[in-house]
Amino acid sequence: MKPKVLITAKEVHELIPYYLKELGYETEHLPEPTEATLLQTIQDYEGLIITTYTKVNQKVLDQARRLKFVGRVGAGLENVDLIAAKNIGVEVFNSPEGNANAVGEHALSLLLNLMNKINISHQEVLKGIWNREENRGEELDGKTVGIIGLGNAGSAFARKLRGFDVEVLAYDKFRNNYGTDFIKESSIQEIANQADIISFHIPYSKDNHHIINDDFISKLKKQIYLIQTSRGAIMDTAATLKHLKSGSIKALGIDVYEDEPWTKGKYVKASIYEELLSLPQVIATPHIAGWTQESKIKLANVLMEKIKAFVLSQK
Repeated sequence: MKPKVLITAKEVHELIPYYLKELGYETEHLPEPTEATLLQTIQDYEGLIITTYTKVNQKVLDQARRLKFVGRVGAGLENVDLIAAKNIGVEVFNSPEGNANAVGEHALSLLLNLMNKINISHQEVLKGIWNREENRGEELDGKTVGIIGLGNAGSAFARKLRGFDVEVLAYDKFRNNYGTDFIKESSIQEIANQADIISFHIPYSKDNHHIINDDFISKLKKQIYLIQTSRGAIMDTAATLKHLKSGSIKALGIDVYEDEPWTKGKYVKASIYEELLSLPQVIATPHIAGWTQESKIKLANVLMEKIKAFVLSQK
């Protein structure tokens, strides 16, 4: 009997089951199972392929008697208990390289849309409203852009900015000597003092829960454009709403949320999201920054190359 891999990703590129079968695995597809269902079935599998919404916690791993690897299609690993996995010898792989370019492009798209009031003016034109002066935009050239987190996605966003006459400041707690001729290595305080635009590109951890909070925003020296394509829980939604209403934050481009979808209202009241999303200076997308036709292929290829190398090393 062939060993089996469970795929819980709702939509998965055909390359993933193809490569797994080439490696000798039988694959089964169970989109976004509940924890109870996963607990009942996980003992049958040597591999698990997940996206954002499958939680591989201690309870699941305790039942995973045959499990050898977990593959995350995407970047964030906050839904996997990495310590528990390591303790039982389960390898965990992700593929942040696969959608970095997509995230960089999306972040820039949100920013340019906000600065040029494209969404606002589009909605007005549909209603026959012709506000030219009220929709006068701002140019990106001459601005200072702060990037917090210069990993795969943050670096991709920085590369997209090369076509503009901007100063790029970057902070990354996990790296040293990452400054270039285009990127100035900076502290968070320097970014807070100088930036006209701040874009976050960091993984989630307990240490940076609500790093975008009332204290952080209160220390900003300028009215900023805030771009949030990182992880939902790094931003305090209620505090951000307060500062958007006061004008401390000029505009917000957001792709990730504390609740997904926001209508769940588990961590933040739905009424707070409703008020936030109703503001004209907010553009929101449904966690699609890394979700392009091209990234779907890249994510699959990157992940499977890592899993293939691991599986072959075990033989």
